[in-house]
Amino acid sequence: MQKLIGLVRRCVEDYRMICPGDRIGVGVSGGKDSVALLVFLAELKKYYPQSFHLEAITVDMGLGMDYSPMEALCDRLEVPFTQVKTEIGPIVFQYRQEKNPCSMCAKMRRGALNQALLERDLHKLALGHHYDDAVETFLMSLLFEGRISCFQPVTDLDRTGIIQIRPMLYIHEKTVDSFVKRFDLPVIENRCPIDKTTKREEVKQLIYQLSATYPDLKERIFGAMQRLPLPEWGPQGRYKRPKDQP
Repeated sequence: MQKLIGLVRRCVEDYRMICPGDRIGVGVSGGKDSVALLVFLAELKKYYPQSFHLEAITVDMGLGMDYSPMEALCDRLEVPFTQVKTEIGPIVFQYRQEKNPCSMCAKMRRGALNQALLERDLHKLALGHHYDDAVETFLMSLLFEGRISCFQPVTDLDRTGIIQIRPMLYIHEKTVDSFVKRFDLPVIENRCPIDKTTKREEVKQLIYQLSATYPDLKERIFGAMQRLPLPEWGPQGRYKRPKDQP
């Protein structure tokens, strides 16, 4: 636990993600990544020198998922929990029958999440993107769009006044998996009809195959993103390239 929170803290400080008095909402989907992030930030809050407020926000997609385990976890962590009920799933998959539903789904989900943040007077949104997500997003932009691009560690959404932060960028996906299993954290089954059939999943498998021949592939890509750097990817604190964690 302390080792992983140390990685989160280092990422937070490298990119100056948290300031004194921040009111932060964690976007909790019920998946392993967002659940782990919630636990990390709740623990970090106990001793971090810059005091901040933390809440959990869940957008219910209307797909029949039970979020009561998330509410129970938040009670245990003493973190306020808000569930936003929507019909995004039925609208995208049944009413509109989108051929490429991910884009519209993400847009509608962001809108509902941002509205909930503003109603709760939260001005920062913590997202559970980790090390592997960053590498995959970089390759997806290169392969499918012909662009050298990726999401930013800190993103200022000018139109809403909300700032997105991604404190888990120094933690590998397999480490998140191990952490969630070891501490028996609740994970809610994703009922999205196209889960595991997306372009991201294709790229994930491609990286897995290439890593068999080039074991340090992900480290090289991640390091290149910071050394170039991509917009806002140049760390401002003491950076040491993250290694694979057991």
